[in-house]
Parts: sequence; structure tokens; C-alpha cells
Amino acid sequence: MKVVNLKQAILQAWKERWSDYQWAINMKKFFPKGATWDILNLAEALLEQAMIGPSPNPLILSYLKYAISSQMVSYSSVLTAISKFDDFSRDLCVQALLDIMNMFCDRLSCHGKAEECIGLCRALLSALHWLLRCTAASAERIQEGLEAGTPASGEKQLAMCLQCLEKTLSSTKNRALLHIAKLEEASSWTAIEHSLLKLGEILTSLNSPQLRSQAEKCGTLIRSIPTMLSVHSEKLHKTGFPTVHALILLEGTMNLTGETQPLVEQLMMVKRMQHIPTPLFVLEIWKACFVGLIESPEGTQELKWTAFTYLKIPQVLVKLKKYSHGDKDFTEDVNCAFEFLLKLTPLLDKADQRCNCDCTNFLLQECNKQGLLSEANFANLVAKRAADRDPELKSSENANIQPNPGLILRAEPTVTNILKTMDADHSKSPEGLLGVLGHMLSGKSLDLLLAAAAATGKLKSFARKFINLNEFTTHGSGESTKTASVRALLFDISFLMLCHVAQTYGSEVILSESSTGAEVPFFETWMQTCMPEEGKILNPDHPCFRPDSTKVESLVALLNNSSEMKLVQMKWHEACLSISAAILEILNAWENGVLAFESIQKITDNIKGKVCSLAVCAVAWLVAHVRMLGLDEREKSLQMIRQLAGPLYSENTLQFYKERVVIMSSILEHMCADVLQQTATQIKFPSAGVDTMPYWNLLPPKRPIKEVLMDIFAKVLEKGWVDSRSIHILDTLLHMGGVYWFCNNLIKELLKETRKEHTLRAVELLYSIFCLDMQQVTLVLLGHILPGLLTDSAKWQNLMDPPGTALAKLAVWCALSSYSSHKGQASSRQKKRHREDIEDYISLFPLEDTQPSKLMRLLSSTEDDANLLSSPTDRSMNTSLSASQLHTVNMRDPLNRVLANLFLLISSILGSRTAGPHTQFVQWFMEECVDCLEQGSQGSILQFMPFTTVSELVKVSAMSSPKVVLAITDLSLPLGRQVAAKAIAAL
Repeated sequence: MKVVNLKQAILQAWKERWSDYQWAINMKKFFPKGATWDILNLAEALLEQAMIGPSPNPLILSYLKYAISSQMVSYSSVLTAISKFDDFSRDLCVQALLDIMNMFCDRLSCHGKAEECIGLCRALLSALHWLLRCTAASAERIQEGLEAGTPASGEKQLAMCLQCLEKTLSSTKNRALLHIAKLEEASSWTAIEHSLLKLGEILTSLNSPQLRSQAEKCGTLIRSIPTMLSVHSEKLHKTGFPTVHALILLEGTMNLTGETQPLVEQLMMVKRMQHIPTPLFVLEIWKACFVGLIESPEGTQELKWTAFTYLKIPQVLVKLKKYSHGDKDFTEDVNCAFEFLLKLTPLLDKADQRCNCDCTNFLLQECNKQGLLSEANFANLVAKRAADRDPELKSSENANIQPNPGLILRAEPTVTNILKTMDADHSKSPEGLLGVLGHMLSGKSLDLLLAAAAATGKLKSFARKFINLNEFTTHGSGESTKTASVRALLFDISFLMLCHVAQTYGSEVILSESSTGAEVPFFETWMQTCMPEEGKILNPDHPCFRPDSTKVESLVALLNNSSEMKLVQMKWHEACLSISAAILEILNAWENGVLAFESIQKITDNIKGKVCSLAVCAVAWLVAHVRMLGLDEREKSLQMIRQLAGPLYSENTLQFYKERVVIMSSILEHMCADVLQQTATQIKFPSAGVDTMPYWNLLPPKRPIKEVLMDIFAKVLEKGWVDSRSIHILDTLLHMGGVYWFCNNLIKELLKETRKEHTLRAVELLYSIFCLDMQQVTLVLLGHILPGLLTDSAKWQNLMDPPGTALAKLAVWCALSSYSSHKGQASSRQKKRHREDIEDYISLFPLEDTQPSKLMRLLSSTEDDANLLSSPTDRSMNTSLSASQLHTVNMRDPLNRVLANLFLLISSILGSRTAGPHTQFVQWFMEECVDCLEQGSQGSILQFMPFTTVSELVKVSAMSSPKVVLAITDLSLPLGRQVAAKAIAAL
């Protein structure tokens, strides 16, 4: 029996009335091996023959059902064949097709090559479009009343369509395949959206509420497909979020000058990772601000906190508002946060008592001004707070003391006015300018203005203006005594202010953007080479302290011989640079008995008598000099510092002398702190009765720093939140012990925890502690500590639950934070720290595939790479090929390199034949990655995962879900979509 083609074979079977299994046996005889039934289009040929008449041919349909059940034809070929039928008026044919779809639509699978799996996605998309068109046609016929005699048949067909739609869409696996198909064929998805709209319009006129609700349910499921990755369940069992609290305290205490955008991004990252609802998130920010106001040390720190709370945080919230969709919702959330805050009466009352005013009222006004609260809510909240407030607070408020919040809010516009004044030509009215500066020096005006400028991002331009003024006053030509004294004062005040800014807010604020060829201003040069700072050791014999000898000689003569400092024609910058060498000459003369103590007193009085900056420059050099001397040689140098530090009691001083001495004392105290501690010397600085260095020297003496670290962490963990003092101690320990020591010891503490709620709290607190230098900590954690734990079987028991789960969570949080922010700039407080040399990471994790990294040699995996994908294009794929390579991510970056290696290690653990706590850890790590991901986050840390890991992960029962596969593959890449389709179709 010779059969020419498929159609003939089907017709012959029909004529001879073969049974289904007979048909299958004969078909296999007719068509020898080689060509598959899909290539021959068997499903399409059978359907074509079965649907010739007005009703379907039951025998040929039975052949198709047998072919489907015995897997002669693939699901994709059947779906494609069904979606080509478009004569919806033939009821019986349509119903037969729906019956066939119902056989398998909720258990689709494909175990072939990646291309075949993508084919299944596309076929399912076509079938969905066909089902929607079919449903619309059935509904239209009911609407037109075409079946006046048999209305039930129209309804029956519509019910069948909707049932098939619901059955197809209620499978998460099918929706995941459709998600991939949507990305493969955007135009087909647009057609589906149009059909859905059309169907919605038709169905509104349906009488049956049951069918209508079924149709709405299907519509909702289809609309959910594009966003199926972004749906997170709010897992809320608590109301306190120590990470947000600590982040705010860290920024307020250490980084007031930082830009708001990085802070906003970091806060958003924490909100996303911990799934915090907006009202509780905003509440936590306010709580941290009030705690900061209450516990900040008196003086500059107190003003910094006030500026942070009232000027910077409202700006942060304004930016957070842009992130949240819909302004109205966000103002509602802020209102809700304030409602919660007002219930914390004891906290608010304590803040009011500390600040001598109604703090909440000021804050509500500021939020109202920034459009974060509606007028009605504002009035309601103000009234509520007034009713709840402790009545004794009102009566105990001191009317003579102006409250800081009010002062800070008034200082902000003043900063803008001063900046405008400073822009004017200095030579035209120096006296007027001096009046403005003199006013700034009185009381706590300077610190108020600086705090307001820092919180609003204007401090850098503020410093720039003072540097320009200082530069302008270095030279004077043809001047009278009066002009000379004004010039001397302008030089002195600007110099002192700049020193004060550098010490309070960090020297980065002062430094200009380095433009080649431009002359560096005097103050910048002096600050970089001669000014002592924490962690900066100066060489007293450095050339910068050894200027032109003739200038030094004339300065020594001037100081020694004249009764007071001359001002006319004085080049102040030269005097400041020469003073160090002059002091050395004077010291030598004193040591050798050439000068008596009375002469030294006269010289030091001359130095500090007119211009305090000279005394600052002299002490800066003396501090560097004392460090180099032996114990018995320091006496006279320290005595000289003592002489320079005390004020001069004389009538013959220049204007604003008292105010200038207060700033000078604070500058000198900062400069001498380290040296005085090392030499166990005490010098009394005439301060304004406030501790100018509240966070200095917090470590307890004679205790090993490891003990201090364990102790402070235990206290923080017990309390459940980090206070600003602990932050400073931890920062000092990080400086002293180094990043590896710091991170390793804290991780050891985490792994000791055995109670679940404790480990979770520890993770939240550790993450916020690591924010002290997140980039470096992440490199150490992911590049050294985790690989060490995962590759050493002796340490695997440390990774058991709960500490193992907690470490996985912490590692993912750190990785995500560092990866999202490392494209931005490190904050000023992190720049000071020693950067790990990039070469260390290059040798640890080499780039070339030919040279296995130290990490991969540790793994010494001898297993064959059986986990490669099966299609020819896949086989040529390197085992370590990942989305990051296709996105051409820069692998010279240490963080990218460390992430790539960590995922290689994870892949190797999943593929190895040994299971254990380390395998479980990898599962937790990946689960946390999926949990923290946001929709469409291509370019996240998972892009470093080799594609081959996906098929390994799906074998882990907890990870074998379609949503997980969609989340961990980069669907923006065709190869990523193939890998995902292959993994999902095989589930």
C-alpha cells in the first residue's frame, strides 16, 4: 500500500474506518523515522480534514486526540492549528476545538530544545487570542439574538469559551509562558489587549451575572500577566524598622552635607527590600528624627540635628513623593504617619522639653509648606497635638531662649542673602561686608547658618565664597591703617570660618573641583598640606613648612622686636606660611637660653593679638612637631601651645576679638586633641561652655577592640536600635580594625544567634551598621567571608537555620544596595577611608576563562558539565555565560567581579553531588534575591548568574515555580527568554 502524502493517509484511514491505535500503527509504517510529525504538520492536517463539513468528523478528531495523548504531536503544534480556525459561526466545530483544548490546556509542557519551548509560548499566545475572539463572537451572537429559537446553544458556547479561558489562565505556569511570549511578540500582545477591550464592551449587555463575573475574572488574569513579577505580599508582623531608624541617625549624625538623592535611593531600597508600607516607613523616619533631637549633644551637633530634621528631611520626603505613584496617596500616607506619631506623646513631649518649643508644630508647618500635607489634615493634626501636649511644657518654656527649630528655619533664607552679599565686589565696601561677617560670628549664628547651609546643599558654595574673600584679602597696596585693619579682619574671619567648616563638616566641602592650570587658592593649599586632621599625620620638616628664609627672618624680627603686629602692607598668606619656620627659630632660641620666657610671652601675644589665624597656623605646625619629639623634649613646645591657646587681655585688639577667640579655641582644641591624648597633657581652651568634641575619644581605655565591638553589638541588639553614640564607636572601630576584621567579627556574632526573631533583628541592625562603608563591606562579605563559609565543609554547620537564613538575607541586602549605588559617588564620609586596591580583586578573581580563579580552584569541581542546555546553540555556551556578559558589564570593577564569582560558586554548589547546609544556604540566598526584586529589574545582581544555573535551581523543590524562573532570568535578552521558557515548560 503506497501512500503519497499525509492527506491521503488520513483519508484512507477514514474510508477504512481504522480505530485510533490502528491508525497510529499504520501511520508509523507509512512514514519512516527521520521527519517528526510536527515537521509534517500532522496536527494541522488532521484538523483541516476534521473540520470540512458543518459538523466535525468524529473519527478524525479521535485520531487527533490519540496523537495528543500519545505525544505524537506537540502541544504547540495543536494550539497553532486550533488558532488558525476562524469560522466561529460553526458551533459544533468550535465546541469540538474547545473540547480538545480542555484536554491539555492546564498541563502544558515541553521537554525539547529551548527554541521549541519558545515555540510553545508563542502558540499559547495565539491560542489565547483565538479564545478571546471566539468568546467575543459567541457573545455577539447572543446579543444580536440570532438564535431566537435556541438561545441556550449560544450561551452554552460562551460558557464553554469562558471555562476554557479560565482553565488556561488560572495556571501560573501558563501565565509565565505568556509573560515570555509577550516580550517575544509585543505586537501580538497589543492585539490581545484590543480583543480584551472589545470583549469588555460586548459583555456589559449580558444578562447572566455568572458569565459576566467569569469574564471579568479572565480579563483580570490577562491584565496581570505583564506585572506578574511585581506583586509582593506584604509580610507585616511588626511596626518598628530598625534599619530605617539607624540609616536616618547615621545620615543625621555623620553626613549632613551629603546630597539628598543618594539618601532617598538608599531609603527606597530598604523600603523595597523589607516591604515596608509607606505610612510606617515615614513614621520611622520621624521617630528617628525626634530621637536624634533628644539625644544629640549640646552645641553644634544639636543644631546639625535640627537642620537635618526641619530642612533636609522634608526635602527627602518631597523626593520620595515622586517615587510613589499618585501624589494624593502620598500626602494621605504622610498624614497617616503623623497620626501614628501623635500617639507617641512621651517621645514628642521629651523633644519639646529639650528644644523649648512645640517641635511637632514646626514640623507640621514645614510639611504643609512643602505640599506634603493638605490644609484640612494640617489643621486637624495641629489641633490634636495641642490637645495631647503636656500642659506643664507650655508653662515651663523659657521665653528668653529662642528655640532651635525656629532659628534654623529663619537661618535658611539668611544663608541665601549672605551668599548674594558675598557675590558683590569686595573692594567697593569692605566695611559693610565686615559688618555682615561680624554679625555672623556673634553667639551661635555661625553654627546655625552653617547647619542650615549644610542641610540645604549650599555649604560648598558658602565655603567657595569665603575662599574667594580670603584670597582677595591676602594682598594690600597703598592702604591706610583703617583699610589695613579691615583687610586683616576679613582675612582672619574668613580663615577661621573655613577652618571651622573643615573641622565640623569635613575638608571635602572646602576643596574645589580640580581644574587643571587654575591656581590653587592659599587656604586650600594650607589646609591640604599644613592642617592637622583625624587620621592625617603631618611631617614638620615638610617643604611647605620651610618657606623663603628672608621672609622668615623678617617675621621673627617683627614678632620679637615690635610691641605689636604691623598691619599695613602685610601679606597675610605669606605670614601664615612663614610662621611655622619662625616658631622653630623661636623654639630653638628658647631651648638654648637665647630668649627668656618673658620674650616668648611677648612673641605669642604678638602672634595672637591681632590676627587669630597666625596662632592657628603656629599651633598646626607645633602639633606636627610635638609628635616627633621624645617624652622629655616636649615641654617647651606644649607650653608654647598653651600660650597661644589663651586669649590676650589687652585693650589694643581689633574688632570682634572675643568672638574670633571663641572660634579659634574650638579650632585649636580639635587640632590638639590627638597629641594631647598621646602626651597625657591637659590644656584649658577658653570654650563657650559647650563640649565642642562630643564624639571624640569614645573608646574605653585598655580594652581590646574586639571586646568593645562584641560589647557594643550586644547592647545594640538588646536595645533593638542603634543610637548616635554607638554609631560613632562602631565607626572608630571600623577605622581601627579595618573592613575585614570588622565585618568578619560581626558576621561571627550573627552566626551565634539561635532564635529566629533575634537573627532577623540582628540582620536589620547589621545592615544599617554596614552602611558606614557599604561598598567595602560588601566586597569583603561576598568576596572573602561567604566563599570561605561555603567552600569549607567544617564551617557548614554554621549555615543552619536560623543564622544561615539571616546571613543569606544580609548578603543579598548588601549586594543589592552596593550594586544599585556603586554607579553613584561614595559619600564624603566613605572617601576618607582606605580603598581596597583593585589589584587585590583582580588576582583573587582573574578575568580570563583559561586561568581559573582562586575561588574556582578551591572548588576543584571534577564533574562533567551535564547541566548544559540541550540545543546546539546552547551547547556552545560557556558554562559561566551570564546576562552580564551579554550586557557587556565592566568586569574590571571589583564589585562586578566579586558578584560574578559568587554566582559561579553558587552554580557549582547546585551542580555538585553533595548536598548539605551550604546547598540550603544557596536556596535561601536565591529566594531572598527573588523576594527583593522589583519588576523589570534587568541589570540587577542576578544578571551575574550563569544561565546554566536556572535549570539546576528548578530542581530544588522550593525554587521550582514559574514566578521564580521569571524573576531570576534576564527576560530582556532573547537567550534569557529561551532559558526561562525551557525551565518553565519542563516544570
